Amino acid sequence: MKKKFKLENLDCANCAAKMEEGIKKIPGVSSATVSFMMQKLTIEAEEERFDEIMKQAVSVCKKIEPDCTIVL
Repeated sequence: MKKKFKLENLDCANCAAKMEEGIKKIPGVSSATVSFMMQKLTIEAEEERFDEIMKQAVSVCKKIEPDCTIVL
């Protein structure tokens, strides 16, 4: 399953790259892209675990950039 999400308050391109790398390490994620310019997260992951994976993705983003939120 592939979905796109809007990111709010993503202030740093370096942080976007770190978020992308962190999300890719979550078990069940086949691909993840964080676009700093477009303020978007595109994630492809196992459909049956998607909600749990998104909770982990939110956690990864908060650790790297506390002000950034994923609009679910």
